[in-house]
Amino acid sequence: MRRSRALACFIFLAALFPPGAHGSDEFVTIVLISSVDKFQPGVQQRIALEIRIRDGYHINSIEPREEFLIPTTLRLAGPESVVFGKPDFPPALVRTLGFSATPLVVYEGTIRVFSTVTLPKNFREKELAVTGRLECQACDDKACLPPAELDFRQTFPVAREGETISPINAEVFAAAGPMKTETLAAEAPAEGTFASTVEKRGLFLTFILVFLGGLALNLTPCVYPLIPITIGYFGGQAQGKKGRIVIHAVLYVIGMAVTYSTLGVIAALTGSLFGGALQNPVVLIGVAAVMVALALSMFNLYEFRLPSFLNRLAGGTQKGYLGTMLMGLTVGLVAAPCIGPFVLGLLTYVGSRGQALLGFLMFFVLALGLGLPFLFLAIFTGSFDRLPRSGAWMVWVRTIFGFVLLSMAVYFLRLLFPHALAYNLTLALVLFVGGIYVAWIEPTKIGGKLFPVLRQLVGILFLAASLILAIQGLQTYIQDSLREAKIAANPENAAAGIRWSPYSERDLKQAAARSIPVLVDFYADWCIPCRELDRLTFSQPEVVEMSRKFVMLKADLTSSKNLETERLKRRYQIKGVPTLVLLNPDGSEAKAQRLVGFVKKEKLLVRMEQVLTGDR
Repeated sequence: MRRSRALACFIFLAALFPPGAHGSDEFVTIVLISSVDKFQPGVQQRIALEIRIRDGYHINSIEPREEFLIPTTLRLAGPESVVFGKPDFPPALVRTLGFSATPLVVYEGTIRVFSTVTLPKNFREKELAVTGRLECQACDDKACLPPAELDFRQTFPVAREGETISPINAEVFAAAGPMKTETLAAEAPAEGTFASTVEKRGLFLTFILVFLGGLALNLTPCVYPLIPITIGYFGGQAQGKKGRIVIHAVLYVIGMAVTYSTLGVIAALTGSLFGGALQNPVVLIGVAAVMVALALSMFNLYEFRLPSFLNRLAGGTQKGYLGTMLMGLTVGLVAAPCIGPFVLGLLTYVGSRGQALLGFLMFFVLALGLGLPFLFLAIFTGSFDRLPRSGAWMVWVRTIFGFVLLSMAVYFLRLLFPHALAYNLTLALVLFVGGIYVAWIEPTKIGGKLFPVLRQLVGILFLAASLILAIQGLQTYIQDSLREAKIAANPENAAAGIRWSPYSERDLKQAAARSIPVLVDFYADWCIPCRELDRLTFSQPEVVEMSRKFVMLKADLTSSKNLETERLKRRYQIKGVPTLVLLNPDGSEAKAQRLVGFVKKEKLLVRMEQVLTGDR
């Protein structure tokens, strides 16, 4: 039965503009698809929403990267006692569009959102009416449309008691994978899934880097000496039996994973605390001070010591498998002086994302990196004797970590520097001194040919990073200085930008009475191109100078439910923002000069000049 394939077309702008005003434009359409020809009461069955987005347009994902963007949300509803599954959106795409250098997370083309529906066993209606609302914001490569609410409704037949049901649309639901059983009450808003986040470009690489970071932390002087002691403990507990040694190693790594994953979940659940705290200068200075204190301990000025009972726990005073797991649970505390800064940076990142599953996975991967050497040596016990012995080279490694910690302290203070040049040069200075010291001044002496080459290579890497940071800082400083010099060279531009006024009919009438042209910038807070237009185009000295010959007005279309907003959109037939409307000196619109979307200064200046000269 093909009733479930009936097309339910909803015009994206129908709720935004009156009939007849671009009413034929369909930017988003929705099709409801069922997995069976009839729904059976008491049985969970699958449905899909096929969302078709016009070519050249996109809608924001369920988790936009910018807070001011409108996320795509979906609500499903039906009769009382009908339960809908949590909508499962597909992975979003990462796109860099013409109006912004910042990549956006969007949906394009045709996407399918899968869910489930469960009718109560006593459902007696012949049909099930599924209603819903899709809230989204559509944009093309130049402009964004106002947020829209698309209401939809579709009816499906319900099987009678004992009636056989048949599967349909198998090709659609085969692509969705196994059915998910997570449910939510009708009318509950859809929330973002971590699956969509995992697929974002760059996050997979982040997991790899976290794993490698955990692996590298084994070389720190707080962890490396524990490896032979711990493996030796495993051998003693297992009485030399390889299988038992492996079990001890696995339990040890599980203990580490539990500790770190718990930290990750806590950080994610208190994400707003992390995010807000790291905007506070007092907190930033405090974090930087901790980094400096840890760095000084790496230079052997003093030593952090944990209470003896924690050292005993991590050292294996408990017996059996439980003792091994307890060691894993507490080893993170013993190694804190060395691995704490890395963990702190990861906690900050996870806290800013606010996703518990992300926090769990990030720190679980970190624990796997930390635990890999223990697993490897437990499996290949013959490789144990090949480990380089800890000694003087560990003092040199501590020095490297000391300069890394100082660099992190500067990084946390970056928001407090008066200019990017000051931040870049300070960080470059730390790395420059670090490179000179670890390569040629640090007193550690080790025989052989490998170590001198290694220390010089590390020093060169430090110096190269220092040079790159200094050059970047100077480039930014020169560019900013040239821009400020251009503004200062023209007295008219010294007033620091365009003199905007809120849109008003009175200003329009006064401008027409004085025969002054008008530029009206229709914008919205959720519009990225609008922000880029302000930052990159309206800030240019030539545009500022030209604006002195116009009355410059800003019309705020952020709220789509405001009566004044609707009136302005109808009057000027605004389809999306930013839209720049230019009015001639007599008050009539220069329709040929209207601009939609982000534009560079050259194009804007040409249009403004044409209005001034009367070239229509």
